[in-house]
Amino acid sequence: MSLQMFGVLHLSCPGQYTMRKTFTLPFLLVSSLFMMWGVANNMNDTLLAAFKRVMSMSDLQTSLVQFAFYGAYFCFALPAALFIRRYSYKSGILLGLALYAAGTMLFYPAGNMASYGFFLFAIYVMASGCAFLETTANPYVLAMGPRETATRRLNIAQTFNPLGAFLGIMLSRHFILSELNEADAAERMRMGADALRSIQQAELDAVSGTYLIIGAILAVIFVIILAVRMPDHRDDSDLPSVGATFRSLWRNVPYRSGVVAQFFYVGVQTCMWSFTIRFAMAGTGCRESEAAMVFLWSIVAFTVFRFIFTWLMRYIRPEKLLVVASAVAVICVVMVMMCPVSVAVWAIVATSAAMSLMFPTIYGIALGNVEPSQTKVAASGLIMAILGGALITPVQAFISDVAGITASFAVPLVCFVIILIYASKSVNQK
Repeated sequence: MSLQMFGVLHLSCPGQYTMRKTFTLPFLLVSSLFMMWGVANNMNDTLLAAFKRVMSMSDLQTSLVQFAFYGAYFCFALPAALFIRRYSYKSGILLGLALYAAGTMLFYPAGNMASYGFFLFAIYVMASGCAFLETTANPYVLAMGPRETATRRLNIAQTFNPLGAFLGIMLSRHFILSELNEADAAERMRMGADALRSIQQAELDAVSGTYLIIGAILAVIFVIILAVRMPDHRDDSDLPSVGATFRSLWRNVPYRSGVVAQFFYVGVQTCMWSFTIRFAMAGTGCRESEAAMVFLWSIVAFTVFRFIFTWLMRYIRPEKLLVVASAVAVICVVMVMMCPVSVAVWAIVATSAAMSLMFPTIYGIALGNVEPSQTKVAASGLIMAILGGALITPVQAFISDVAGITASFAVPLVCFVIILIYASKSVNQK
């Protein structure tokens, strides 16, 4: 598959990089970062199930994992944008990798201390690195070619993200979830302190060891990117001030609407994937490692349809595809709430297929409505919108604890309706 079909083309200006000579390797290296934060995102979804069993927690308590993770995105997206504005995309990537790796290493002392608070801190540090990577990599990919093919190019780079999700699920399933003791919360309550501590330590060691492996992989990627010459894409010295840029962006209604849509998209993706395993367990009575297969099929559907949607963008406007995908997602969530479990589980899988288009398309549409000099700061706003994953997931968790897991899917339903409204308005704006 040629990268040229996705708009990763040579630049014609003298002295700039050409696709044939220098763009292919940098594009692939940057795209690999999409895979690495996909690993972190989707291992979070399985961590919720792990902590729920290991520490006998409620859905609301385990949702603090997502709050810590996506809260870090909100806190670090703007500093990341200012950092790469001052230095370079490559510097932002290297700092992001260093923070991500540091967070994974903190899982080791957190496991030894058996401290949920320490785990949340490790997740926060890890996510700060992911925030740097996402704030940097997304606009970097958009800059690697013509503006008119930017959304399609971002979609192909984003296909690496579900590959990371698949890898994260497999790591979690085989090295974390499969190591969980079968004892449930009631059985653990009856155990002696020493017996319970022994079981929990073995389970937490499985968590820590898996994240240490990821940290080692990140260190290798760091060294490779440090050694490779990357396209510079530095800003000119006459950039408007950050304050002026924010004021301009605030007045930009299409961009502002895109930030709102991204907030609800990340929130709904986090909700759907956080509750997939628990929904399957509640409906079928299976254990975490078995229920993770439903999550795995969801990621497979997400990956396959990312390629399908990217191909369709050659013939159909992204805005129109977003309308179709969000309408399908609304229908699927209604099926989750209304149909028998045997059908509802597959509706969850189908929802992931519909979601595959949404993040990069909303991102590309929103940034397509801003000036090139505003791109880095505007990108931080779209990454800060990932806060939706921190704020919306606890709402679904609270409803799940109070009214049941099926009723809690009313939260994703509302989110998809909002995205459908945004998509419909985006079509009319063109």
